[in-house]
Amino acid sequence: MYISQQQEEFCRAYVYAVVAAAGLRSGKPEPDDDSVDLTISSRGLNGTRRSPKLDLQLKCQLGGQIAEDPWPYDLKAKNYEDLRHTDYQVPRILVVVRVPENVEDWLDQDEERLLLKHCGWWVSLHGMAESQNSSTIRVKIPRTQIFDVSGLSGIMSRIGRGELP
Repeated sequence: MYISQQQEEFCRAYVYAVVAAAGLRSGKPEPDDDSVDLTISSRGLNGTRRSPKLDLQLKCQLGGQIAEDPWPYDLKAKNYEDLRHTDYQVPRILVVVRVPENVEDWLDQDEERLLLKHCGWWVSLHGMAESQNSSTIRVKIPRTQIFDVSGLSGIMSRIGRGELP
């Protein structure tokens, strides 16, 4: 398997673990031609909106711990354009999972725990300006926006109230 495929699978595993622990549903749209890798949904009434949904674009980046806040991520121009628009029925976010350079360091486990390294963060590009770049656009990802159970639950609550992620 190519390293890029390993990164994609690991990123999905990380996100699926968070979604499951948050008690939410997930589904993979087919085909992925609209920069949506996964749709998350919640059942029932969560505020003023029934059964809120969230679309995710997933990325995985090799690298050690980050020092910058917010930290830069170079996103393909097509994905940027697909994520920045304001007229989608279902809100969209970008989730970037950073993993160690060495594949053997991505996961550690024993009988009591499973540790996935390093972390995932999210950012909404809703309403960002159109870019003239044709290859990549540098986006800034706040370190406070960790894609974890608490963060995802907060996003879904906001969407349930008719707010943005």
